[in-house]
Amino acid sequence: MTINDKHTKRAFVMSILILALAFVSCAARTQAIKGPKSIASLEKVNIGGVEQWLLIRGYDTSNPVLLFLHGGPGVTEMPMAHDAWPEIEKKFVLVHWDQRGAGKSYHRGIPLDTMNVKQFISDTHEVVELLRKRFGVTKIYLVGHSWGSQLGIQVAQKYPELFYAFVSIGQVVNPTQGETITYQFVMDEAVKKQNKRAIRQLKQIGPPPYYTNNKFFILGWWMNKFGGVAYNKKHDYPHSFLRSLTSKEYNFMDLFRLYRGMLFSLKYMKDELLTFNAFEQIPRIEVPVYFLVGRHDYNTPWILVEKYYKILDAPKGKTLIWFDNSAHMLPFEEPEKFSDVMINRVLAETYIE
Repeated sequence: MTINDKHTKRAFVMSILILALAFVSCAARTQAIKGPKSIASLEKVNIGGVEQWLLIRGYDTSNPVLLFLHGGPGVTEMPMAHDAWPEIEKKFVLVHWDQRGAGKSYHRGIPLDTMNVKQFISDTHEVVELLRKRFGVTKIYLVGHSWGSQLGIQVAQKYPELFYAFVSIGQVVNPTQGETITYQFVMDEAVKKQNKRAIRQLKQIGPPPYYTNNKFFILGWWMNKFGGVAYNKKHDYPHSFLRSLTSKEYNFMDLFRLYRGMLFSLKYMKDELLTFNAFEQIPRIEVPVYFLVGRHDYNTPWILVEKYYKILDAPKGKTLIWFDNSAHMLPFEEPEKFSDVMINRVLAETYIE
């Protein structure tokens, strides 16, 4: 169908506006879970002096609690994650948290001087304590994806007594080294595919480090295009955002906050994040740690994760599990395997009531 005449165009625009207004007016909620001990709650809490949002879902509130730390910073996974892992909700109380400045937790009143790693570690600790008190438990499970792995491994190192295990997905090891590996991967793919536009743009920005967001976004665009983010294109960043459009937990304004939060968080935290070096800062961890690694991940390059895994001192145990048909988005590219690992490996090997 083409939109040629004036009246058709006007009707089309009006339809879009009506849909937008419907989204705006629609209250965000989460689908109920049947059962006398179930929980399905979308709620606002005060963390570190800032209003932030939690999504808590589980079939049985006596099950162990799992806190999921999303990536970014600012890239919330709440609107696309919970319906991907129904089996996890049956065995855990699964908690998604839109961190300070991300998604539903983004607003203009966030103090800029709180957008730093120290504050996020404090926020995470506060959320953990809230969950421990609410569900009457001494320990919980901590899972971190991408930036969430960088945050999570620091929290697990600082407060090991609070966790049964830490599960790392797409571990951030050394962002500076990682960008160099990513650039080489993308350039090699561009040459192999004879993509002249990619070659030209990559030559223009040159190898990292990058001190402007424009160069960073160009590298990210081609990394996503060439499968370094999602090996299965259905789960790359654009498709993940489209999936968020159907989320019951997000309305139209929340999706707007998601976009603004990504830009906001990156602007104020990127420079600090680039100084992270797990080899030097986290040489030892006192909880069982599981590294879930996408074989094709060049967002947080698998080469560095494997290298870090080999040198990490983990007296309570360490495990590396490959996801051969995934890149960086492995929980969504291979959700059944992810659920199986969480239930039949992590939970089975570490949970003591």
